[in-house]
Amino acid sequence: MDERPDDPDLARVARRLSAEIGPFRRTLLATARRSVALPDIPDAQIEVLRRLGEDGWSSPTALGRSLGLARSTVSNLVQAMERDGLVERRLARGDGRSTEVGLTGLAQRRLADYDASAERVLVDAMDALSEDDRRALVAAVPALERLRARLDERGGA
Repeated sequence: MDERPDDPDLARVARRLSAEIGPFRRTLLATARRSVALPDIPDAQIEVLRRLGEDGWSSPTALGRSLGLARSTVSNLVQAMERDGLVERRLARGDGRSTEVGLTGLAQRRLADYDASAERVLVDAMDALSEDDRRALVAAVPALERLRARLDERGGA
C-alpha cells in the first residue's frame, strides 16, 4: 500500500481507525469498571490519573500541556478530583508560589484495579478471537505506539 497521505486506501484506514478508537476506549472503560464495580470516573479524569501515574507530581500547566487540555479544563478537573479524594496538591518543589498535583492512595488503588480489570476483559475478549486476529493485534500494538508518538510530535498532546 502506498503511504502517501492522499492514498485512498490510507485515507479509508485512517477514517476507520479514527471512528473505532473512541468507541473502543469507552467500551473498554465501561466494561472494566463494571467488572470490578469501580465508580463512574469521567474519561478526562482517567486521562489525568493515567498521566500522573506515569509522570508523578505535575503542575496543572504541564499536565494540561501534556494532555492537550485548556488551563480552565485542567483546573476544573483537578478541583473535582481533589474533592473526590483522587488527587492532592502541594507547593511545587523549589518554587513556593506554584502548586503540583499528585495521585492519592485511593487514586493509585483505583487505577491499579482498573488496569487489572481492563487486562482481564481484554484477555477474555482476545481469547475468543481467531489466532490470526490475535497475531494481528500483537503486531499492531507497536505500530499504534509509533502512530501515537507521531501524533504527539505534531502537537496532538
